[in-house]
Amino acid sequence: MGVGKTTVCQQLKRKLPNSVFLDGDWCWDADPFWVTEETKKMVLENICFLLNQFIQCSVYDNIILCWVMHQQEIIDYIVEQLNKTDCKIRTISLTAKESELRERLKKDIEEGKRTEDILDRSIERLACYNRLSTVKIDTDKRSIEDIAEEIAKL
Repeated sequence: MGVGKTTVCQQLKRKLPNSVFLDGDWCWDADPFWVTEETKKMVLENICFLLNQFIQCSVYDNIILCWVMHQQEIIDYIVEQLNKTDCKIRTISLTAKESELRERLKKDIEEGKRTEDILDRSIERLACYNRLSTVKIDTDKRSIEDIAEEIAKL
């Protein structure tokens, strides 16, 4: 969405001991990209399966998931599917002001990293994050290191 999720999570993975990072987009990287009830169910099951595999692996102490989760139902479904024995779950939303998000996304579009349709979709979803039961972290005018450090302290 343009708030820095992937970049922050990559930094957080290096900062936290024994960490593994799952980008939810990796579980649904397809061409063409179809959004149907079947594909939405599939990606959620893929994410939950991988998270549970990481939870069961004794090597990892910190598991980081990033994905656009703009509805509480998505977060709740994932959390409900996890083996939470000896597990502490923190839900965090990275946010940005509309003007900042617009600027970041336009730059990405100009550089060919994103397509034009991302702009309206991302702006429309901004208000959704205020309704989530998550810790909100504003990414405006902040460094990746600073944001990752704040998350690591939670």
